[in-house]
Amino acid sequence: MSQFSTAPLLKTKTVTIRGIVCNGECRHKSDEECAHRTSLVYPYRGVFMRHVGHNDTVAEANQVLFFNASQGYRISHPIEGGDACIDLAIDEVMLEELAPKDQVQPGPAFAFRRQRRRIDPRAQALVALLRHGLSRNVAETLEAEILALTLVRRSLGERTSHAAGASAGRQKLVDRAKLVLSSDLARRWTLAEIASEVGVSPVYLTQVFQQVEATPLYRYQLRLRLARALDLLGQYEDLTALGLDLGFSSHSHFSASFKLAFGQSPGEFQRSAQLRRR
Repeated sequence: MSQFSTAPLLKTKTVTIRGIVCNGECRHKSDEECAHRTSLVYPYRGVFMRHVGHNDTVAEANQVLFFNASQGYRISHPIEGGDACIDLAIDEVMLEELAPKDQVQPGPAFAFRRQRRRIDPRAQALVALLRHGLSRNVAETLEAEILALTLVRRSLGERTSHAAGASAGRQKLVDRAKLVLSSDLARRWTLAEIASEVGVSPVYLTQVFQQVEATPLYRYQLRLRLARALDLLGQYEDLTALGLDLGFSSHSHFSASFKLAFGQSPGEFQRSAQLRRR
C-alpha cells in the first residue's frame, strides 16, 4: 500500500496549494478515489499513472493533470521510486475566467475536457519557484498567489478576452491598486484583498496590472518597499527591524531582495552612503 504525505503550502481565498509525496509502493491500481474539488496537479519528481475509466494518463514533470471535482480515478506506479507533485486549486469562477472555452466541458458544472496538458520549461520553473518559495517560507502570500495564477494561465494557454493596452480605464484601475499597496507597505496583502479594494476579480487585476506596468503586482509592491528602505536606512541601526517593519519575512529576505535590486546589501549601502551613526 503506497504511503502518502500531504503538506499545506498556501491557503487563501484565491488559491490553495498542497505538496504531495507518495512512496509508490503500490504498483497495481489503487482503489477508486474521488476528487473533492477541481485542481491542477504538477508532478515534479518521479512518475505515476492516473486511470479515469478506460483513459490512462502518464503523470510526469512535463505534464499538468486536471482533476475534476467528483470525478473518480485510480492511481498506479508502473516503476519504482514514487512521485512528488504540487496540487493547485483556485476558485472555479476564476478557472472559468482563465480557461479557454475549448478546454472546458459544456454543462452547469465546471470541468476540464482533457486529462492532461503538456507544459513548457517556463511553467516548470514557476512550479519550482512556488514550491521552494513556499516550503522555505520566503515567498510572500501576494507573490505566491500571483505566481500561481501565472502558472495556471501559462498551463492553459492565454485567453484573448482581455485585449492588451493601457486605456484610461485600465490606467485608473492600476492606479487604484497602487494606492492600495502604498496605503500600508508593511501589510501582507492577499490578492483577494487588493482585488476587493479596487472592485475587480483577482484574475483581471493581475492581467491588467501586468499589461499596464509590464511588471507583476507583487514585484511592484517589492519595489515600493525597497524604495522606502532606501529612505529609512539612515534612521535604523537594526536592519533586521527595518526589514520586518517593511513587511519582509526575515532579514535574509530583505537583504537578498535589496542586493538584487541595488547591487549592495543594506549594510553595505549604509556604509557606502555614510548613513551609519558614529
